[in-house]
Amino acid sequence: MKDVYLLAIESSCDETSMAIVKNGRTIESFTVLTQMDTHANFGGVVPEIASRMHTENITMVFEETLKKSNIKMEDVDAIAVTYAPGLLGSLLVGVEFAKTLCLVYKKPLIAVNHTIGHIYANAIEHTLEFPLLALVVSGGHTDLILMKKDYDFEILGSTLDDAVGECYDKVARVLGLKYPGGPNVDKLAMDGNDTYPLPKPVNDQSYNFSFSGLKSYIINLVHNETQRGNEIRKNDLAKSFQVTVVDELIRKVELALQHNDVKELIIAGGVSANRHLREEIKKVADKYQVHLSIPKIEYCTDNAAMIGAAAYPLYKQKKFADFTLNASSSGSIVQKKDN
Repeated sequence: MKDVYLLAIESSCDETSMAIVKNGRTIESFTVLTQMDTHANFGGVVPEIASRMHTENITMVFEETLKKSNIKMEDVDAIAVTYAPGLLGSLLVGVEFAKTLCLVYKKPLIAVNHTIGHIYANAIEHTLEFPLLALVVSGGHTDLILMKKDYDFEILGSTLDDAVGECYDKVARVLGLKYPGGPNVDKLAMDGNDTYPLPKPVNDQSYNFSFSGLKSYIINLVHNETQRGNEIRKNDLAKSFQVTVVDELIRKVELALQHNDVKELIIAGGVSANRHLREEIKKVADKYQVHLSIPKIEYCTDNAAMIGAAAYPLYKQKKFADFTLNASSSGSIVQKKDN
C-alpha cells in the first residue's frame, strides 16, 4: 500500500506549526515557532499580535518544515489545516495559507477540528484502541468524550464555565506567576503542601465540570489575606489548587469508567502535560485495568503533528474540503449528550 504524506498546518493560537506526517503516525518533519515570549509581556495572548506574527512567520515555518525532511511538495498527498476552534485571526492565517498551497500545488484540502487534533495526538506512534474514553483538558476545553471508532464522538460532559487551563492561568496570575500559567503553577506546587481548604467544584454525579467558583474563591482569598497583611504561602496554595482540580478531573473520569465499557483511557490537550494529573490518571487506569495513552510532551500543546494524525482518517475516507472553507472561532465536535 502506498504511503500517504500529509502536510499539516496549525495556527489556532500563538504557535505557528507545520509537520509532514506519514500514514498518520510517522513524523517526517516537525516545526513549532512559539510566540510565548512576546505574549508573556502582556500576561496572556493578544489576538491581534498573534495573527500578525503568524502572518510574518508562516512562510518561514513552511520552508523550514520542508528543509527538515526529504519530502518535496510533489510527494505530498494532501494539505491539512486547523480551521476551528481558536482565535479567528490566527486561524485565518493558517486556512488561507493552506488554500493557497492547495491551489498552487493542486493538492486536496483537509479541514481539521483543533479539539480532535488533541485527541489524535495519542494516535502518533500508537494505534488507538476502541472503545476509548478521552479526557480533553486545555485552555479552552474540559471534556469527557467517548469514542467507539474513528471520528465517532459522544461528549459525556463538558465544563459549564471556565476550562481547566484557563483556570490555571487565572490562578497563576493572582499568584504573580508569569505566562503561561499552567506549567508555572505545576512547578510551584511541587514544593508545596496541601494546607489550604478549598471548595470542591461541581461535587455531583454528572460528567460536567465547573472551575469558575474555585478560581473566584482563590482570587478573593489572596485579596483578603493581602489586605490583612497576611503572607500567602504560594507553594501551598498552588499545591492545594492543583490537588483540588486534579481530584475533580479524576473523580469524573472514574465515574465515566464505571458506566462505560472501554479498552483505553487517553488524556489530551495542553494540561495533559501536567505532572500531577499524569500521576493520578495512571493510578485510575491501573485500577480499572484499561490501557492508558498520554501524548509525548511535545504533542501535548498546540502542534501540527497532531493535526496530521487527525487528518489521516479523513484522507482515507476522502473527506476533503473545498475553497469555501473558512475559519471559525468556535465549533464543537458533536452535540452534547444529556445526562
